[in-house]
Amino acid sequence: MAGDHRDHQVLDHLRNDGRCRRRAVLWRLGLVIIDRAMRILILGSSLRGLADAARISLAAGTDVLMYDTESPEPPTDLEGRVTVLPSEWHPDYLKGVDRVITSPWFAEVNPPISDAIARGVEVITEAGFGLEHMDAPFVAVTGTNGKTTVTELVTDMLVASDVRAEGGGNLGSPISGMADTDAEVLVLELSSYQLRFLGGAVPTAAALLNIAPDHLDWHGTFERYVEAKARIFLGMDQNSVLAYNADDPVVVSAVSSAECMLVPCSGTTIPSNGNGVEGKRIFIDGQEFASPTDDPSFLFDLVAAGTVALAVGASTGGVRHGITSFRPGAHRRQIVETDDGIVWIDDSKATNPHATLAAVSAHAPVVLLAGGQNKGLDLSPIGSLEGVTNLIAFGEAGPAICHATRIPATIVESLADAVNMARTLAGSGDTVLLSPGCASFDEFSSYAERGDAFQRLVKQTEGTAA
Repeated sequence: MAGDHRDHQVLDHLRNDGRCRRRAVLWRLGLVIIDRAMRILILGSSLRGLADAARISLAAGTDVLMYDTESPEPPTDLEGRVTVLPSEWHPDYLKGVDRVITSPWFAEVNPPISDAIARGVEVITEAGFGLEHMDAPFVAVTGTNGKTTVTELVTDMLVASDVRAEGGGNLGSPISGMADTDAEVLVLELSSYQLRFLGGAVPTAAALLNIAPDHLDWHGTFERYVEAKARIFLGMDQNSVLAYNADDPVVVSAVSSAECMLVPCSGTTIPSNGNGVEGKRIFIDGQEFASPTDDPSFLFDLVAAGTVALAVGASTGGVRHGITSFRPGAHRRQIVETDDGIVWIDDSKATNPHATLAAVSAHAPVVLLAGGQNKGLDLSPIGSLEGVTNLIAFGEAGPAICHATRIPATIVESLADAVNMARTLAGSGDTVLLSPGCASFDEFSSYAERGDAFQRLVKQTEGTAA
């Protein structure tokens, strides 16, 4: 399939990508096996999926090296069977290495990945390696926002259609650990990290939900981030369906090079030759469904999920079940129940400005709580959002968010301070929205921990301010 994309230079600028795709195709046909003399370097010994990759490689007689910056010791069953490298990286670790299997913790712009690229060593993610050892067809879902929601929806729609479907990837189960699955279809959430070095795996159907600046500290530039997302459709042909966001100009531009069956999707209208909505009615492949939500972002998720699910064997009844039973996951514009008359919304999952914009648009006017740890993004758009009456910026990114803001704004140190400040600004009937637009790692271990803390703080401070 590499030859089919020889003109798409923007998607093929790493010298080892074509080799990687050819190798994977031959591997899946049974024409290539792991050479016993082959040496693999695994980056991230402490992660479960990479341990599974090590076991698979060892079973094939491969020489396995493992490197990790924080936890260089492998699982107990691998002790003595792999070579564990010291935690201080040195480029000489790549001597004699034929392939690097990596985790998302290692950015492409930094060593060891940048060293491997410079030396022409093939790099593949744990996801790509795992897919080389899968027989089941798979659905791939990616986008800056909404990946988990759509992955869960597609899985639910297929299961409701009596299709043995299993979700995994960035969502949950590492792909290398799913090698023995009896699923008829795998539904995989794939991040830009996983797609960047996916190898030759080609999905039966895919969804490209949206593309907005994110993870630029990992990719280096927005262009490379877009390239990573667009890899989802490399190798897909006219027998494969790609559902894409017809309202996202970056997505529309990216899919212009796709050679598969394109299905435009929208959460606000019905695109020509595509699937979309009219009011709260959803239309997918000529079928009408009643929606449980009028939020454009979630409407789009339902449309995209239904499009992909039908493409890989879901029934109309299964799709209908998935739509009618849909409820947003935790920390996704989740209402915090209180008796103070204020509408408190936990949208801690919003870790980039694109997600914050969508949340504000859906709930304006709001008192907005934004901040945390920046990921190399331009945060100034948060400071000029329409529909924000007051902005409370917290954490490391607070000053960057408030730079040149046109909104009444206050900078505070922590999320607790932000909740306390919001109580002084909001009254009965007002909406306070936590939609940080940033990662959580300056104060919390995850967006979920941040969201839990927000809900706890809201309840603890209820009745303490007028």
